[in-house]
Amino acid sequence: MDKIVYPFLFFLTLIIDTEYAVSQSTLELLYPPENTVVVYHTEWTENHYKERIKEFKEHPLSMGDIVFIGNSITEGGKDWGAKLGIDNAENRGISGDVTDGVLLRLGELIKYKPTSIFVMIGINDLSNLHYQKEIPSPDYVVGNLLKITTLLHEKLPNTQIYVQTLLPTAKDFINKNVNIVNSAMRIHQSDGIYHLIDLNPHFAAEDGLMSPLLTYDGTHLNEKGYALWVSIVKPYITQK
Repeated sequence: MDKIVYPFLFFLTLIIDTEYAVSQSTLELLYPPENTVVVYHTEWTENHYKERIKEFKEHPLSMGDIVFIGNSITEGGKDWGAKLGIDNAENRGISGDVTDGVLLRLGELIKYKPTSIFVMIGINDLSNLHYQKEIPSPDYVVGNLLKITTLLHEKLPNTQIYVQTLLPTAKDFINKNVNIVNSAMRIHQSDGIYHLIDLNPHFAAEDGLMSPLLTYDGTHLNEKGYALWVSIVKPYITQK
């Protein structure tokens, strides 16, 4: 059976504009249903996505949190609060996730109105584009990033939305598309929907590839990499 994307706007519109307190049944509507299948997820990611969504349900956000949302690079940061020295930073990274997967799980963020949202997503999309050849183009990734940020901006006018540029990898053929996506997001920051944090140049060596000092496999960060990331985003952190 072909994979399909669950129509995320269907369940988001059920809860986004309501004023009542979140009951257990309402809480379920903030997250993708258990039978959700996301286009471009690998079989491993399909299972991990469901596991992480279950964790999010068990430990939902609180009003005014600071949220980091993305894929394995974000999830690998583990306790972002400890890294930043604050007590209200939450990790909403899911290893293997793609932009379509993030689009499906914005309901929790919209309901709990974070102070700030830090978005970094797209490297798995670009990996798919090269290897599986299912994702149509880098423009598709840009389009989804703009859908994510536009929806968040419309529903959360008092939330600071930060798009972090995609990090370089150790593979030049992936980096070519990384650069296309990042260039587009730099241009679109003038739309006033999000603020851009340009991480990419800080992580690139002179050849444009991921600095080997900051990674353990050419894509994912080591402790030095996370320390650098924290040092860049920390000035953007505002407490509730």
